[in-house]
Amino acid sequence: MKKLNVLVRYLMPLVLVASFAGCASTPTQESTGQYVDNTVITTEVKAALAGDDFLKSFQISVTSYKDTVQLSGFVNSQAAKDKAGELARGVKGVKKVKNDLIVK
Repeated sequence: MKKLNVLVRYLMPLVLVASFAGCASTPTQESTGQYVDNTVITTEVKAALAGDDFLKSFQISVTSYKDTVQLSGFVNSQAAKDKAGELARGVKGVKKVKNDLIVK
C-alpha cells in the first residue's frame, strides 16, 4: 500500500506536467486556446464581410493563425479590397491582416 501511495504521489505530477505541455504552443503550431480563439476570429470576420452590402457578393476566404487574418479571393475594385481589410482589422482580437485579395 505504501508503494502505491509513493507511486501515485510522484507519478501524478508527471502525468499532469506532460498533459499541460501537450497543449502548449510552438513556433509552428497553435495551442488549443489559440486555435479556439482564431476560430472565433475567423467566424467574426466572415460574419462582418457577409453583413456588408458592398462585399457580400464576393467570395472572400478567411483564415486565421496566431491572431493574424489572411484574406484571399477576387474582388472587382481596390475599394472592395480596402474595405475588406478595414472590416477584418475592426474585429476584436485581430492583430494583423494579410490582405491577399486580387483585384480583377
